[in-house]
Amino acid sequence: QVQLVESGGGLVQPGGSLRLSCAASGITFSIYVMGWYRQAPGKQREFVTFITPGGSTNYADSVKGRFTISRDNAKNTVYLQMNSLKSEDTAVYYCNGQWGSRDYWGQGTQVTVSS
Repeated sequence: QVQLVESGGGLVQPGGSLRLSCAASGITFSIYVMGWYRQAPGKQREFVTFITPGGSTNYADSVKGRFTISRDNAKNTVYLQMNSLKSEDTAVYYCNGQWGSRDYWGQGTQVTVSS
């Protein structure tokens, strides 16, 4: 049974930081492209970032220079370090794992940026 379990969300003030984690089980984590997506209220889910098995990364323009994705294959975990948070970063953040036609999602974790 495949599980992707996000944690680390919460309420933070503008300019603050949060670190999200996504723990994977039931997959050979090291071969998967792992990513983060987000969905704000009333909007479609959008791409945030991904990291390949080799460690290459890609970011949405809206988060470049503020967010950093990383992975620990020994812990089957992918992280999202979010700095300089803005109100527009408020969303449910979802972890994603892809390998070939296999595509798995976590349940999401809420991030709210507000003063």
